[in-house]
Amino acid sequence: MNRGVHHFIILGVLLARCHIHISFLYVYNPFNLYFTVKPALPFFHQHIHETEPYYILSGEGTFIDNDQSKTLVHAGDTCTIEPGQWHSMENNSSEDLIFMALIYND
Repeated sequence: MNRGVHHFIILGVLLARCHIHISFLYVYNPFNLYFTVKPALPFFHQHIHETEPYYILSGEGTFIDNDQSKTLVHAGDTCTIEPGQWHSMENNSSEDLIFMALIYND
């Protein structure tokens, strides 16, 4: 297993080591995905056949759900995204919003 920072291409967009609207993607091992959300526009997206729980590590922001409802989140909160559900995370402050996402196939 190759350790360190891995690059992933999702829908043709490189999400590692480059800023794409809101996030940098860091993969420290195959089971931990850490996202750092900079203040900017939300990245609304979906995972067709995957469940994606979020755990907020630090900072505060807004979780935007499939129906565009918004929920304020901060360190210690969790969000679970069901397969096919559109979602986004938005940073509401000048500090980084850092969360872990564990994406798994259903």
